[in-house]
Amino acid sequence: MTTQSIIHKEIIIKGHVQGVGFRVNAKRVAESMKVQGQVKNLLDGSVWIMAEATPENMENFISWCKSGPAMAVVKEVNVTDGEVQHIKGFTILYS
Repeated sequence: MTTQSIIHKEIIIKGHVQGVGFRVNAKRVAESMKVQGQVKNLLDGSVWIMAEATPENMENFISWCKSGPAMAVVKEVNVTDGEVQHIKGFTILYS
């Protein structure tokens, strides 16, 4: 079995993404795709995600973020690289 490297991304999703179950669905999708991280709503109405996964799983997760759950209207997704923090699990943060 080969080990794949883990990458770290911070993702900001803008649009109609709060009040539509984005965080709960992001957690469900992330867990099914073996993505570790955190998600929270931001005061400006966007959703912030910190995620760690293999490059392939990350690509699939980011693709999901571009549409989100059924009621979401995603207008913009900004992705930045970060330092791997070896996060375990996927947590919804409430500010």
